[in-house]
Amino acid sequence: MKNKLMIAGAGAGKTHFLVQESLKYPNEKILITTYTQENERSITQRFISLNGCVPKHVTIQTWFSFLLQHGVRPFQGSFNDKLFDIEINGLIINNGREYGSFKNKVGVSFPYPENTDFMRHYFVGKTKILSDRLSKFVFKSNEKTKGAVISRISKIFTHIYVDEVQDLAGYDLALLKLFFESSSKVLLVGDPRQTTFETHYESKHKNYRNGKIKDFLNTEIEVKKTPFEIDEQTLSASHRSNQAICDFSSQLYSNDFEATQPCRCCPNTGIDHQGIFTVNKKNVTQYLEQFKPVQLRWNLKQGVNENFQFCNFGASKGQTYERVLIYPTPKMLNWLKNGENLEGKAKAKLYVAITRAKYSVAFVMDSKIANIQQY
Repeated sequence: MKNKLMIAGAGAGKTHFLVQESLKYPNEKILITTYTQENERSITQRFISLNGCVPKHVTIQTWFSFLLQHGVRPFQGSFNDKLFDIEINGLIINNGREYGSFKNKVGVSFPYPENTDFMRHYFVGKTKILSDRLSKFVFKSNEKTKGAVISRISKIFTHIYVDEVQDLAGYDLALLKLFFESSSKVLLVGDPRQTTFETHYESKHKNYRNGKIKDFLNTEIEVKKTPFEIDEQTLSASHRSNQAICDFSSQLYSNDFEATQPCRCCPNTGIDHQGIFTVNKKNVTQYLEQFKPVQLRWNLKQGVNENFQFCNFGASKGQTYERVLIYPTPKMLNWLKNGENLEGKAKAKLYVAITRAKYSVAFVMDSKIANIQQY
């Protein structure tokens, strides 16, 4: 099948899979693009580990870098003649509306209108494009050039692999649809349960935020006209976490996904202290000294023992640790104590935190929880 979406469970080996797929086609140009620089480095390191180097036929780029090089610059003057003599040399990360917007008399922010204030809608100064308008620029440029942008990309890359596809949103999804309709073979890989980042918060396709890539494909693409396949089995088993961790993490998304199972190829017998635990605050230092878990927290406002390794939930995505010690937020505590529903980023980040561990997950909390061992 030319177009495919693969839903990958945490620790299922999607990076390994992408590398192996790329090595199958040494005579065809392949793009692997992913949202974060950390994932870009991870993919590069996996190539080096498995192949000794990144082969010449493979290009690895972050999503923003790819769009800037191949979506914005080649036809920027054709999109708007104001850009003929301008060198667009970077982008400004614009997660909120700090840039590209103005406030009305009552203090409400609105984006500068594209049709009357083109430069300020898309740019800071004349050389830095706004990250949250980047995919929109590429989409509109492709429309203006009657498909030349996407046509050029598909002539360069026979295969387009999009890693962490759940992080894409808004006009990114519109571009994915265009790639599906192009001559390139497109492979999307991601885990909707791990939508801890989003490229931007454009109103376009807002119904498909929070990792609803499967819904987007099933709703917005005519399968008879543009065939595609959704594979939820190949990358479903975890090569990282044990049975107890798989069972526990699966509770977060029990209404949407089948429970994750550990693979059979990575035995973890003979390892002490496996499973899910709670740790009283007064015992945290002792627990850290005994088991050396990585401490995971929402953000820097949460104190940790800085004598031991620590990381924020979102930044830990893609990592593997033997053990983790989680500092839950109040909403996460409510889920642990009484099953109160978690939504959005809180649920995704807790899922990410739990599924980083191979052997044990512990929560810093003074309350006792049924069916969870207390340290």
